[in-house]
Amino acid sequence: MDAFEVNRARAKLALFVADVFASVPRKDQRAKGDCYLRGLMLDGRRKSIQAMAERLPDGNEQNLQQFVNQSTWDPMLVRRRIAERMVPQIGPDAWAVDDVSFPKDGKMSVAVAPQYCGALGKQANCQVAVSVHAVSDTASCPLQWRLFVPEEWAHDAGRRKKAGIPQEVGHREKWRLALDTFDELAGWGLVPPVVVADAGYGQNADFRAGLSERGIGYAVAVRSDMTVHPHDARPTAPAWSGNGRKPQPRYRHKPSPVSALAMSHGRPAFREVTWRQGSRGPMRSHFLAVRVRPAGVRARRLAQAAATAEHGHWDGVLPEVTLLAEWPEDAQQPTDYWLTSLPAGTPLPELVRLTKIRWRIEHDYRELKHGLGLDHFEGRSWAGWHHHVTLVTAAHAFLTEQRLAPKADTADSPSTRPSTPSKTC
Repeated sequence: MDAFEVNRARAKLALFVADVFASVPRKDQRAKGDCYLRGLMLDGRRKSIQAMAERLPDGNEQNLQQFVNQSTWDPMLVRRRIAERMVPQIGPDAWAVDDVSFPKDGKMSVAVAPQYCGALGKQANCQVAVSVHAVSDTASCPLQWRLFVPEEWAHDAGRRKKAGIPQEVGHREKWRLALDTFDELAGWGLVPPVVVADAGYGQNADFRAGLSERGIGYAVAVRSDMTVHPHDARPTAPAWSGNGRKPQPRYRHKPSPVSALAMSHGRPAFREVTWRQGSRGPMRSHFLAVRVRPAGVRARRLAQAAATAEHGHWDGVLPEVTLLAEWPEDAQQPTDYWLTSLPAGTPLPELVRLTKIRWRIEHDYRELKHGLGLDHFEGRSWAGWHHHVTLVTAAHAFLTEQRLAPKADTADSPSTRPSTPSKTC
């Protein structure tokens, strides 16, 4: 946004700030929040505090530094209000789990370490955060963030103290951080319609089991080497001789990689599906949905533990889900795969639309990073990082609201819908 557009939106922004920053106790702190959001939205290559303060007529670098890096306002309360405000407006079809990386120099920025950096596509020195987004075909909004703390930070008391990492925060796998986030959002009264995620999460049997335990449906990507049994496969046990322990029921045939199972159905079994309009026309490809039972040692142990806890025994039957495979017209074989726990009768076009809906957050990440400076923060502290990503989330939420707001009196505009007669006392 240029300076004219930012100034034109100041009245609306003031109302937005008053609502989402209502938990911030001091009026001067809320004013700094308003100033910081304008700095993030204002055109400019860098969104560091110094650069924003120089562009803003009321910008004060020292005040903004203190507000972000030293102030004690609680970013979680602000994120909660943003989530409560945005979920009804977006009307999400799914919640998307993702992780985002922030390349860094040196080793003192909070939770920085050599690890896979998605922004660079290789191992590099960076921070990584797990995020959960409410997403529809038209909009998305981050609902919550978790900064991933690498193992090397877990017991490094010196670095932890300098970065201000809370004592109770330690190393926790990314899939666990995602499940923790769902639990926290549930405590806010927010529950996902379905969860979508890439193979970094979908391949993990513990993550899928954690969603199922919480009663959350999923549609997650998996790798081509993921192994499954056909849905009609049944475990059997050899006859017991009467000596020793009774043999346990097992699947007696080796599971197949999803790539081999999908290929065995042949190209004619794949149906053409169009899932949305792209910038160059309809997005379409060919898909197959078949019922399967995910295999593997971990999947088997989780299924056994769940069945034993519920029924006191396990009959050896693995849970059944749907495998979705994509075979593009110009490909020699299927290229992409997903597992979904949605009901067996879910229409194929709906499965495809949900598995493909993650495109929306990739689209919005460009705005979060390049437009709003998500990865431009130059501070090193735990509090500063969380304050900054919360403020970026607030700026993105405000802009999303403006895009979703009706601009004309149409039949679908809230301003022209028949009003409900008010009740009189």
